[in-house]
Amino acid sequence: MYKIGELARLAEVTPDTIRYYEKQGMMSLGERSDAGYRLYGDHDLQRLRFIRYAKTIGFTLETINELLSIRIDPEHHTCQESKDIVDSRLAEVEHKLSELIRMRDSLQRLSAACCGGAHSSQSCSIIEALENGASGDIAKQVNSA
Repeated sequence: MYKIGELARLAEVTPDTIRYYEKQGMMSLGERSDAGYRLYGDHDLQRLRFIRYAKTIGFTLETINELLSIRIDPEHHTCQESKDIVDSRLAEVEHKLSELIRMRDSLQRLSAACCGGAHSSQSCSIIEALENGASGDIAKQVNSA
């Protein structure tokens, strides 16, 4: 059995994180010792690591709760449910990656269009492209600069 501090250390979280997950219903409250300390078992450690890893790969607490319910009651759930949750998150990540690639490409074009000189920024191609981008396509502004 672990006290909250020991559990937190083993799971690489803070005791406040454990308390938060308890309040969210994601973890059960530890049993009380005779001295009044909450005690946690290996199943609590495993659950905490599950939550922590799911967070590191971008799942929301709501989604983690769904996954936990699948884990807790596997007889009433299918593998397809877990896969659908993961595939949905994967689609979100793929979309964000596409957006980031477009942003990177635009930033590269902006940087390449600028001489980076020490002269006044009065005719800076980056500033002009950003100003014109509000009414048109930044990429066109940079490519024509």
